[in-house]
Amino acid sequence: MNILGYFQKVGKALMVPVAVLPAAAILMGIGYWIDPNGWGANSALAAFLIKAGAAIIDNMSVLFAVGVAYGMSKDKDGAAALSGFVGFLVVTTLLAPGAVAQIQGIDPSAVPAAFGKINNQFVGILVGIVSAELYNRFSSVELHKALAFFSGKRLVPILTSVAGIVIAGILMFVWPSIYGGLVHFGESIQGMGSVGAGIYAFFNRLLIPVGLHHALNSVFWFDVAGINDIPNFLGGAKSIAEGTATPGITGMYQAGFFPIMMFGLPGAALAMYHTAKAKNKERVASLLLAAGFASFFTGVTEPLEFAFMFLAPVLYVIHAALAGLSVYIAASMQWIAGFGFSAGLVDMFLSSRNPLAVQWYMLIVQGIAFFFIYYFVFRFAIVKFNLKTPGREDDEEETSSVAGSAETGELAKQYLKALGGHGNLENIDACITRLRLTLKDSSLANEKTLKALGAMGVVKLGSNNLQVILGPLAEIVAGEMKKIPASEDLSSVKLP
Repeated sequence: MNILGYFQKVGKALMVPVAVLPAAAILMGIGYWIDPNGWGANSALAAFLIKAGAAIIDNMSVLFAVGVAYGMSKDKDGAAALSGFVGFLVVTTLLAPGAVAQIQGIDPSAVPAAFGKINNQFVGILVGIVSAELYNRFSSVELHKALAFFSGKRLVPILTSVAGIVIAGILMFVWPSIYGGLVHFGESIQGMGSVGAGIYAFFNRLLIPVGLHHALNSVFWFDVAGINDIPNFLGGAKSIAEGTATPGITGMYQAGFFPIMMFGLPGAALAMYHTAKAKNKERVASLLLAAGFASFFTGVTEPLEFAFMFLAPVLYVIHAALAGLSVYIAASMQWIAGFGFSAGLVDMFLSSRNPLAVQWYMLIVQGIAFFFIYYFVFRFAIVKFNLKTPGREDDEEETSSVAGSAETGELAKQYLKALGGHGNLENIDACITRLRLTLKDSSLANEKTLKALGAMGVVKLGSNNLQVILGPLAEIVAGEMKKIPASEDLSSVKLP
């Protein structure tokens, strides 16, 4: 696997721990709605919910270790997750300030401040990756009969604990420099204030085609470089009391995405519909309507973004620039709302009574403006430069309107056949919106057929890594594809 493909795998695994954030957002959001003034002080139920959500937020680092280990394991086994937990405990215990002082024989006051921040997502991700690699390599090892009990999956936590000692020994010397570098990077952007927030948002969108935006997000959204924007925002009153959050500032790396996801992209979808060829409008309407609704309601934008990302790359660059502008404006005006999953209506509603939500309703006003900006900019660019957005493809490039069988199992067989069959697939995986595949021969994958089956986009990474953008069906289709026996004859499966 090439470097880009490997980082893709890591990026996909990061979605496992991130997927628990909606639970925290819902619990804490409802708690703040119940007691918007006391934030739990005036209501036992509100306190119960807020504390329950905080239990998730306060332990994100260990969740990253467990989630990444699980997400990168070859068969998604619990033994890999357990190994990630074991490794994280070993590393963070050995690198706690008291332990460092004892091991190095120095006064506790002389311990570098970096070790006070060892319990963070960066260490969690590192331990998760190492744990997964150990699991993938040694989970099938058979030991001598005298040690047979420790063979296979039982061996992995033991090896991970040893690896944790090695990791801790290395980090004992290099962590202060690594931490200092991460903090400097984060502070350099953070020090730019609203401009830095806009720059971050611009690159956040640009990295989506290759799925590496998760790595960038971890620096600004979590505690990799001390910014920790999402957990600090969700912490609400607790974060304010602890001095880790400032109203009007905390949430600046999130707020400006609401106008884009709830209003801007749906405006782009309407522009693409209006500029589609008359004979194709009915066909593209269902795609754009569903994708626009998903963007507005949940903040899931990939189905819509991939509808024009590769057909009209110039529009995607414009989209990234407008996203950066939106985040810059929201940060400058201190219009703040936050999210636990993404910047859709659900998260806006839940965060509206968070004590850190400042003039959140102005994001709706900004969003309405961005709806028209996106609509007119996209419409002008599409018509002026004759961009091949959905419904404007040349006749010979237009795909069939057949979307495959309504039965997911049959649809999975169609996708499998279009990818060259089981014999051409070395690995089948999925994240929230895309199939992530490793192929033996990428030339056997029929991109036109994949799109005719309903794929919003196909991304080729290196010589044998392929992503197929399906939207929310991705994980279901991947699961069904894995269930299809390698021996099953797909010759009778009909393709559009």
